Amino acid sequence: MRLEGSCHCGKVRFRCEAYAPVPFLHCYCSICRKTAGGGGSAVNLGARAATLEVEGREYLGVYQARIREGDGSCRTSSGRRHFCTGCGSALWLFDPDWPDLVHPHASAIDTPLPVPPERVHMLLGSRAGWVKAPDGDSDKHLDGLPRESLEDWHRRHGLLDD
Repeated sequence: MRLEGSCHCGKVRFRCEAYAPVPFLHCYCSICRKTAGGGGSAVNLGARAATLEVEGREYLGVYQARIREGDGSCRTSSGRRHFCTGCGSALWLFDPDWPDLVHPHASAIDTPLPVPPERVHMLLGSRAGWVKAPDGDSDKHLDGLPRESLEDWHRRHGLLDD
């Protein structure tokens, strides 16, 4: 699926081909909560990095999160969160550990996206205390990370062209 996206102020526009375009995985970790704003629930899609086209690269900023380890030390995430330096909109994540992929934020996509058959709310163990995740029949809740990948979830629901 061809996706088109942009930041709020319009200085950055991008396009890419998504192999996993259904926004189902809602993240409540402190990184997503603080960089995307609100209570969390950032949703990343799966796209092919080679198809990413960007207008307004001069307005891009990149943030690499600091992750606190169990022993109290910190490490820098290899994930590069791209955002607009004009308005702060979160746009996509790229991680050189998976160089063939890019993960656009569903919130930055202007193309109508499919409605997911279920929603997975992950990393609820680190959500803000005032945040309540939706709890309908199609909502799944995880304190940590899912075992299933974006691709595998789409495949299980018959949403991939194999």
